[in-house]
Amino acid sequence: MTGIAYFIHGSAVIDQPCNIGRGTKIWHFSHIMAGATIGEHCNIGQNVVISTAVILGSNVKVQNNVSIYTGVICEDDVFLGPSCVFTNVINPRSAVSRKNEYAITNVRKGASIGANATIICGNEIGEYALIGAGAVITKSVKPFALMVGNPARQLGWVSEYGHRLNFDEKGWAVCPEAHSKYKLENDQVTRSYE
Repeated sequence: MTGIAYFIHGSAVIDQPCNIGRGTKIWHFSHIMAGATIGEHCNIGQNVVISTAVILGSNVKVQNNVSIYTGVICEDDVFLGPSCVFTNVINPRSAVSRKNEYAITNVRKGASIGANATIICGNEIGEYALIGAGAVITKSVKPFALMVGNPARQLGWVSEYGHRLNFDEKGWAVCPEAHSKYKLENDQVTRSYE
């Protein structure tokens, strides 16, 4: 397509109408359904399906073979690893239409979801959470939480840069890459802007 401010590989299928932001790239064999919204500077890998009413913020990276179904909202700077998948119905049956029961799944700013992870619908992935490869998320995830396993359990905390956080006896940790400070109180982590 000429005269547009984003790149679409010739093998991709883009149904209209949909919204695609400036600088976004959509690669081989991907399908963007009508009614999807994709922000600026996103990268949509090979063989990705983005369904109707899905919303992706800016700078979202979607790796190959990812299925993003109706009801999923990803905020800015989200990373979706290869072959991760989202569900949108709790109790699917082939012979029963449950399109009016799609559950909302929110993936908050800066969260990363590892390869082959499954996100059960109706849950929230908190800001900068890190979901390990192959994890199965069956409940909402706190901001900055590190989740692994099936069903996923929390293994620790990570910084905005994805580094493990080691808290001192007063509940403070420093990210080694950015030197930013984090506070652990009441089983919640917040970034300090002091």
